[in-house]
Amino acid sequence: MASHGVAVYHDQAVETRDGTELATDIYRPTDEGSDEPIKEPVPALLVRTPYDKRSRDWVENQGRWYAQRGYVVAIQDVRGRYASDGEFYLLKNEAQDGADTVEWLSKQPYCDGQVGTMGTSYMAWVQNALATQNPDGLAAMFVNQGAANAWEATLRHNGTFELRWLTWAFTYGSEGAKRCLNDPNVQRLMATVDTRDILGDDPLVEGQSPLRTLPNYEEYLFDYLTLDGENELWDNPSTNFSAYYDEMADVPTVYAGSWYDSYAKATADNFEALADRKDSDQFLIMGPWTHGGQNTWTRTFSGEVDFGEDAVVNHLETQLRFFDHYLKGKETWSDQPRVQYFRMGTGDGSRTTRDRLAHGGEWAAADEWPIPDASFEKYFVHEDCTLSLDRPSVRNSSSSYDFDPRDPVPTIGGNCSSYYTFEPRKESIEELSLADRPKLSITGRGGFDQRTRPETFGADPPYGSLERRSDVLTFRTPPLSEPVEIAGPLRVRVFASTDAPDTDFTAKLIDEYPPSEDFPQGFALNVADSICRARYRGYRREPDYVTPGEIYEFYMEPYPTANTFKVGHQIRLDISSSNYPRYDVNHNTGGPLYGDREYRTATNTIYHESVHSTHIELPVVGARD
Repeated sequence: MASHGVAVYHDQAVETRDGTELATDIYRPTDEGSDEPIKEPVPALLVRTPYDKRSRDWVENQGRWYAQRGYVVAIQDVRGRYASDGEFYLLKNEAQDGADTVEWLSKQPYCDGQVGTMGTSYMAWVQNALATQNPDGLAAMFVNQGAANAWEATLRHNGTFELRWLTWAFTYGSEGAKRCLNDPNVQRLMATVDTRDILGDDPLVEGQSPLRTLPNYEEYLFDYLTLDGENELWDNPSTNFSAYYDEMADVPTVYAGSWYDSYAKATADNFEALADRKDSDQFLIMGPWTHGGQNTWTRTFSGEVDFGEDAVVNHLETQLRFFDHYLKGKETWSDQPRVQYFRMGTGDGSRTTRDRLAHGGEWAAADEWPIPDASFEKYFVHEDCTLSLDRPSVRNSSSSYDFDPRDPVPTIGGNCSSYYTFEPRKESIEELSLADRPKLSITGRGGFDQRTRPETFGADPPYGSLERRSDVLTFRTPPLSEPVEIAGPLRVRVFASTDAPDTDFTAKLIDEYPPSEDFPQGFALNVADSICRARYRGYRREPDYVTPGEIYEFYMEPYPTANTFKVGHQIRLDISSSNYPRYDVNHNTGGPLYGDREYRTATNTIYHESVHSTHIELPVVGARD
């Protein structure tokens, strides 16, 4: 309940260890009817953001909202963004800058020495980063949708590059760049960029892209695009938290995320690694949402599927209960389960009034993650395109397809975020700042029927199911005679060969609805997906090219999930070699990671035989015959 007024102090300078000053707005509670801050020190909450600390969301929903409830709130522009000094390099300096800010804030006379951190996405990255430094004063963290190991997933993914970081650089990145803010000519140039054109053309050339006007942005983008895993960048405490788990601060922490979020795997990985490693209380919350914070948690839907009103959670109130408990000693979090997750798939499959599939779901609780009631069951692919618990008995069996990198499989929803372009507008560029221009999603986010349509990026007519493509192999169970509930991490092992020195393999788990009156063609709901670049198979850091014709195991970890496949549904596994633009496309040449101008069609072969048995491991809940 709001019981305080708010006094705001803009652009307080926080000096970091290298002398850079970071602009920080301080929100302090006042007594009702007074303009003066309360005298007694109180806990502080810190948000560090690249998205402009003065935006309405941060001011109203972070600064004022928590200050009205008795907290000091500090909102800071990260290095090189908006009002803060220094040069921005994506993520690189956040561990030290964040730790310095926590220690500065904890020593201010209006703070009682306790600092809690909060934030989503980049604002979650920076929390984990500063925690690796174990700064004095850090007392609690609410990490919503943050990373764990940028090489394994979130920046690179099993060796491939998540192209959202390219589109981010041109949209969210450019609009907060210092030079863009101060130079109208640069802003006009960036405002004309349509990232769909950039994605559709040949790879960017460093020094020739529109980002050349923002050289530090172009530098970090090409570093993340091209550097192999042995480069020190991938073990920086601001990008690889898993390397610093033992040194991380031991404070009460919530790791919150969602099944269709771009950080779903990292969120679960962090909790699993730290839950028993730390003495303080650790929690995991996983909802059915897409990427985002307060507004996303209050939605009942993700993409084209609806989960019902049970999916709605008040993000602000949830964080407040957590901080009130651990920073103020109130009994507001005592009954919170250690693990709380949303089990999708209990809906009736009808069409909602907003034309979404009623997939439904309900909340469940557990003491551990992965939950102890789930055990892995292997579903094997077979030469007749079935998926079953029976291992293939044949000695020689395989399926082949041609993968043309100039015609990749389109991305249709999934664990996507920041795949945006500026919405074309009739107004002249001179009349609009970048911040005024709405953004359009290129890929969609969340659950979608896996069928192309006119708005699908990269799709050509005739539109229809992805399984119709010649470069997609589809395997499915017979219609289920009993429900199959899964909850936990997923594992895929594709045994394959190629005639190229390098290629990619993809896997996508699908909940296939049968045809119905509302959905006459059925509904192929994407549940989770992953990709593996051959030269980096097995989470290699250094490239190891494959020998054409030799069989290798390509291990993938589609992001974790919790879903019930109902009676009459089919569990489906799609295997291919691209998912674009969610991931960058392998040119199959063995050439440079990014910038290769040559293309080669690869013939890729998947094996479904007794020795090389391609399969997916599902975390099935409950014993079954």
